[in-house]
Amino acid sequence: ATGYPLAYVAARLAMGENLPSVRNSVTKTTTACFEPSMDYCVVKFPRWDLNKFKGVSAGLGSAMKSVGEVMSIGRNFQEAMQKAIRMAAPGMLGFQPLTTFESDEAINAVLSNATDQRVDALAAAFERGDSVASIEAATKINPWFLCKLHTIHLLRKHLQKRTLQTITAEEMLLAKQQGFSDKQIAIALGGADDVAVRRHRKELGVLPVVKQIDTLAAEFPAQTNYLYMTYNGTMSDQPVRKSGVFRLNHEAPSTMVLGCGAYRIGSPGGVGWGGPPWP
Repeated sequence: ATGYPLAYVAARLAMGENLPSVRNSVTKTTTACFEPSMDYCVVKFPRWDLNKFKGVSAGLGSAMKSVGEVMSIGRNFQEAMQKAIRMAAPGMLGFQPLTTFESDEAINAVLSNATDQRVDALAAAFERGDSVASIEAATKINPWFLCKLHTIHLLRKHLQKRTLQTITAEEMLLAKQQGFSDKQIAIALGGADDVAVRRHRKELGVLPVVKQIDTLAAEFPAQTNYLYMTYNGTMSDQPVRKSGVFRLNHEAPSTMVLGCGAYRIGSPGGVGWGGPPWP
């Protein structure tokens, strides 16, 4: 999504060259070690369906076991992570515990030995009161990621002390900036209706903006239509018409391609994607 020639640079490095000597094949002017400034975060998240295969161990290692993946985009890790969980795992609202573990021992087993339930186990561990340090010791996951996930957990616990009538605009905005969906907020507020949460959120003026991914990694002006929605911003990079339809700067008719769910092995490329016929 950045336009950085990863494969080209990796091949040159494998041949023994160093980063300062490799030229960026896209810009032709900068070296490969030039670090572009980016204002967005991307999370690639696997889709697990191990129960489809008989006799397959749920343990995760160096072997490829996912049947697909999603790519979510946000302005911070928390927002992108919660988006990714919802896309890849139907039925999951985000980073929060599920009733899938029968005991603390079952949670500890998944923390120590990674399986396709690793994210569920992390949420369950925070829910029972485990610290970032103790989870790091059990999982060897970098504490940076654990601290970000713990932030989501703490905010969800805070929202549980509020109701639809008492939640403030600042709290609502913070929840959306951390990747909480309206339904996720509704459950945290004691089972409120997600449609009512959406209505109240709009009344509070908490609305998303449309941001544009810089496909040239900030080295040249970008005019591409790689767009995503986020609550971590005050204005859209692209103009929004009163009808709510997002348009690019040019006046020619535009095409929007919609993706639905995770791409899975065995699915043809056109499944899950839809858009008007190309002219």
